[in-house]
Amino acid sequence: MKTDNGNETEPDERVLHVRFKQSDTEAVEAALAALDQGKTPEPHLEVVFHDPAQLHQITRPKNLELLQAIASERPESIRETARIVGRDVRQVHRNLNELESLGLIDLDTVGQSKRPEVWYDSISVDLSLDRPTNNGRGAEA
Repeated sequence: MKTDNGNETEPDERVLHVRFKQSDTEAVEAALAALDQGKTPEPHLEVVFHDPAQLHQITRPKNLELLQAIASERPESIRETARIVGRDVRQVHRNLNELESLGLIDLDTVGQSKRPEVWYDSISVDLSLDRPTNNGRGAEA
């Protein structure tokens, strides 16, 4: 079993890495190197945000509840998602649109309904507390 930031993950678990301001360039370079060698790289799912408010949107309890319900229950529509979480359809619709705009879910049209989908099993949030450097001199006071 591999670990991700000290947490155990299942061998086939797909982890979406949410990062603030900077990407995991090593993982991207490793995937590109594997492709250059004709190999199939391990999937690297990553979203990078530059606004702290976007991180807050992800971690709000109502949005986390929706993500968990979608991942575990695989609802067929927004209405079914609202039923699962016991909330008003309009509120759930608004929150799902927000999650879609953040790149965390897809809303696939199926007939006259929209089905929320996730392509990952868990989310790992990487929030670096390093101050930005100024030409290698460190942060200015």
